[in-house]
Amino acid sequence: MFRVSVWDKGLSERYLRLVTQLGADAIDFGGAPSFPGVREQGYPSPEGVREIKQKIAAWGMEINRVTLPDISAGFMRGAEGSEREIENSVKAIQVFGEAGITVARQRFWGDVFREQMFRYRSVHRGGYLSRGETRIPPHQAPETPDKEALDYWWSRFCAVYEHLTPAAEKYGVKLAIHPSDTPLPDTPLGGLGYHRVIDAFPSKNVGYLYCCGTRAEAGGSSLVLDEINNYGRKGRIFTVHMRNVRGSLATAGAFEEALLDDGDMNVFKILKELQKVGFNGCINADHIPQLEGDYENLSFGLAYSIGYLKAMFAALAA
Repeated sequence: MFRVSVWDKGLSERYLRLVTQLGADAIDFGGAPSFPGVREQGYPSPEGVREIKQKIAAWGMEINRVTLPDISAGFMRGAEGSEREIENSVKAIQVFGEAGITVARQRFWGDVFREQMFRYRSVHRGGYLSRGETRIPPHQAPETPDKEALDYWWSRFCAVYEHLTPAAEKYGVKLAIHPSDTPLPDTPLGGLGYHRVIDAFPSKNVGYLYCCGTRAEAGGSSLVLDEINNYGRKGRIFTVHMRNVRGSLATAGAFEEALLDDGDMNVFKILKELQKVGFNGCINADHIPQLEGDYENLSFGLAYSIGYLKAMFAALAA
């Protein structure tokens, strides 16, 4: 059965009380520095991880997914001395695995081309606000990295995963890679590159943090359903981001994020496809739009999104 995960948001008692009341099952950590030790030594301390895990468990929730220390621009460009970043991520996998945390994401510098897009706040029904992006005209945008640069990026990615994969297997951790967001065609993890990850690393511990919104930005509902079928039947979808969007780069050269019921995708169909391929992990209502009355981490948008997902889950089980 599907479960709902939410972001850590600082883990204040007020926030934990709210998400518990809303029925969240688990917490996702989007940044490595959320855990003690990362800033000081480059990887989380076992004691700090256990303390946070216990704090969350006291509210009846668990940790769904964590993030490993970032792989920096220095490493991806081959800077001398940057190999320590791999060691830090391997140590983080050990710490998380020994704490019983089974899903981890590794972030990589350079997997997106932010300079190719113009960003704005889109306005939707009643004035709620969300993220919008449109492509900058080719004659105005900086050049995309050439094939040689992209091939080098991929070689550095593989150098990291060659170390992370055996560590993940040893400590029972699943490596969940997120697609490039924004998913421009040549971004390293924006299309074909996303598929290449499990081709290059066929371990069952290597798979995806499948972001429905990001992939819909690339090609709409049909692409999302096809990819869920492909990755899901191979057992490679470890956790899911669920956001809805209007438009796509393929159809409009632009997109706008929306509430779960207010975009182009039919969320229920996506959940049915996930159920069909046997996915039974957490779904996070990612990139929640800003609604009237939202205050800091106490969000009407969050409440609406969790309620919407739980209603969809109930409908699937009916």
